[in-house]
Amino acid sequence: MGESNSQGAARRALVTGGAGFIGSHITDALIARGISVRVLDNFATGRRDYIHPAAELIEADIRDADAISAAFAGVDTVFHVAARPRIMFSIEHPLEAHLTNVVGTLNVLIAARAAGVRRVIYSGSSAVYGDQAELPLRESMTPNPLNPYALQKLTGEQYVRMFHRLYGMETLTLRYFNVYGPRMATAGAYVTVIGVFLDQRARRQPLTLHGDGSQTRDFTHVRDVVRANLLAMDCAIADGRTLNIGRGRNLSVIAIAAMIGGPVAHLERRPADARDTLADISQARAILEWEPEVATEDGVRELMAAQASA
Repeated sequence: MGESNSQGAARRALVTGGAGFIGSHITDALIARGISVRVLDNFATGRRDYIHPAAELIEADIRDADAISAAFAGVDTVFHVAARPRIMFSIEHPLEAHLTNVVGTLNVLIAARAAGVRRVIYSGSSAVYGDQAELPLRESMTPNPLNPYALQKLTGEQYVRMFHRLYGMETLTLRYFNVYGPRMATAGAYVTVIGVFLDQRARRQPLTLHGDGSQTRDFTHVRDVVRANLLAMDCAIADGRTLNIGRGRNLSVIAIAAMIGGPVAHLERRPADARDTLADISQARAILEWEPEVATEDGVRELMAAQASA
């Protein structure tokens, strides 16, 4: 599959979940590049104040195929970021999460194909790996989802691949590893451990560790995730494959707690969480010519400084 010939033409991108943490950053970056952006969001978790004033907004739910079809008209690239929250929400509400993460993704793909969209870039999750016998985690490994969210995101990936194989649609999945940065949630369903710790620090509460805190995560700054998405928009290969988007370095949860500072409290470890994550990012380097730039220590310091000045 060769380079897109649409790069010089006037372009419109659709960002599903464009009022959310990652989607709003992608929207901002596209607009800064001079690309027209249409945001599709139902505000289940997104915020109106995150939407760039230059973006067109369509308020609709991806679970409703009829309601979203018009959003795809004239669109060159779809960034499908919309999802229902992570692990605990999916355990407590598996059907509701499935309807958004699986049925909603299928609705997006069907609407994109019907509208003649050139390329769909799907926001995947490293949760699909579950626990593996070795690290780093490679795209060629057999997935081992440990919870409904991970299974739902894996099913979304498989639909994305299938739409390339069956219909010739240009598609890619970017499999994110523990994204953090400005606008991330500090409470609620989408919260990551960095967000939890920052919120607890602000409230002068102990930082809560599930288990002994030795479990590790590959933390990826949202700016690096955004750059990967923009590179995926026009990379030469879009054959349905999956690419890891991570820092390529993991840190223990207790090390993150030490960066943020303060007393800690230990809770029971959650059995539906993977013990360790670490991304092999060689495929993203080769296909996207992408390299992560933000060190976790720098990203955490930046967030702490922003919190202190708020």
